[in-house]
Amino acid sequence: MGNALYPLKFKPQYKDKVWGGCRLKNLFGKNFDPLPNCGESWELSSVPGNVSVVANGFLAGNELHELIEVYMTELVGEAVHEKHGNAFPLLIKLLDTNADLSIQVHPGDDVARLRHQSAGKTEMWYVIGAEPGSEIIAGFNKDVSREEYLHHLENKNLKDILNVYKTRIGDVFFIPAGQVHAIGAGVTLCEIQQSSDITYRLYDWDRPGSDGKPRKLHIEEALDVIDFKAQDNQVMYEPQPNEAVKLVSSPYFTTNLLEFTMARELDYFFVDSFVVYVCIDGACRIEYPGGEELLKKGVTVLLPAAIKNLVLQPEGNCRLLETYVK
Repeated sequence: MGNALYPLKFKPQYKDKVWGGCRLKNLFGKNFDPLPNCGESWELSSVPGNVSVVANGFLAGNELHELIEVYMTELVGEAVHEKHGNAFPLLIKLLDTNADLSIQVHPGDDVARLRHQSAGKTEMWYVIGAEPGSEIIAGFNKDVSREEYLHHLENKNLKDILNVYKTRIGDVFFIPAGQVHAIGAGVTLCEIQQSSDITYRLYDWDRPGSDGKPRKLHIEEALDVIDFKAQDNQVMYEPQPNEAVKLVSSPYFTTNLLEFTMARELDYFFVDSFVVYVCIDGACRIEYPGGEELLKKGVTVLLPAAIKNLVLQPEGNCRLLETYVK
């Protein structure tokens, strides 16, 4: 059992952003020094140039793709390995916005592969913190034509034809590729997405980037990517203490909310996939064959596909996001 796979933790990768803040340090104890701020903490990634490194156990220091090369189906599952090979299909982030993000859109798989040799980017957001008055923009509030969209973009009132949500803790949004969106200032959230870093920026509030120059926009590239139909992708759900609540089920990932105060015995024989836990609040011990691993607030754990049985033992109230590919 000494060399058996176990729940894996990874070293966060901190990203200095023009819109970033300090809440990831305050909420989760993330130490992103010497960066002045942290807009994103990449918790689990196989994006080239940003591959996650194991932080715990005998595999500490190994990169995620190296583990997949060695353990293959034991780590990610047969179906996932057959489809994605040695690439990990998801990217898990924590975000903190001290200013508004740009209004943007992401390409789907076909366009992303053709232009960028990358997967597309469908994503979901779970809101962990929200300052009073904070907003999220997601999708058009009515069907619009290409011409109407360009008119509003040129006149800098694109927000008028988009859904604007006053944000609260626990809000969930599902953002498929092609949906125009933005995260407003004062929001802390967990983002679960396809493994892609392709963003088409449509409007950046006329502000300078970190170099003092306007950040690049991608107006033309986005035109054949945008879904101009009216959309409402806020996910409505009812929290159920000590029960799993499904938040998102998509071809790319399934995410459930687990909020519990008593031990939960889980088995994953129904899914041919790894499982990712993101601890949103509280803490728990993951008791698995061969040992246990502590999971604390703000920490992400990759549960290998080979581990099918475990017990989650909470320390008080614990809230997790549970994600797998199905």
